[in-house]
Amino acid sequence: MSEEVQPGKVVGFSYVLKNEAGESIETSEHPLEYMHGQGNIIPGLERQMEGLKVGESKTIDVEAVDAYGEYDDDLRYDVPRKNFPAELEIVPGMQFQTSTEDGPMLVTVMEVFPDNIVVDGNHDLAGEKLTFDVTISSIREATQQERDHGHVHDHGHDH
Repeated sequence: MSEEVQPGKVVGFSYVLKNEAGESIETSEHPLEYMHGQGNIIPGLERQMEGLKVGESKTIDVEAVDAYGEYDDDLRYDVPRKNFPAELEIVPGMQFQTSTEDGPMLVTVMEVFPDNIVVDGNHDLAGEKLTFDVTISSIREATQQERDHGHVHDHGHDH
C-alpha cells in the first residue's frame, strides 16, 4: 500500500499557482517539502492535499479566506516620511519589514507624498481566489527532530 498525505508526514510537491484570471503567477522550481498538519502551508491547500499519493496530481481551488486572507483596509497605513531612512529614495512597490504587536509584518509602498508614505501590510495575494495545480513527488515519515519542531529540516538547518 502506498503512503498517503496525512498529518505528521513530510510531503514533497511541485505546483503551478494561478490567479482567478487563470494566469500563472508562480511555479515551483524544485519540489517543496512541508510537514502535513502543522499549518506550514496555506490552510485551504493543505486540507485538499490530504489523502493524495506519490505521483498523483490535483487541481485545487482555494478561496481567499483559506489562502492569504481577505483584503483588509485596516492594514493600509499613512506613515510619516521621517520614519524612513532619509538617504533612501522611496518608490511604490518597495517593501519593508516592520515590527508590530503580532510580530514582523512586510509592508509594500503604495503611494509616496512629501510628508507621508502610504504602505499596505496585506499579502500581495490577499483577497484572491487561487488555483494550485499540484503533483505529489514524495511522502516520508518525519524525523523525531522534525516532529518536535513542527516543520521540515533541510541540510544545514539548525536551532
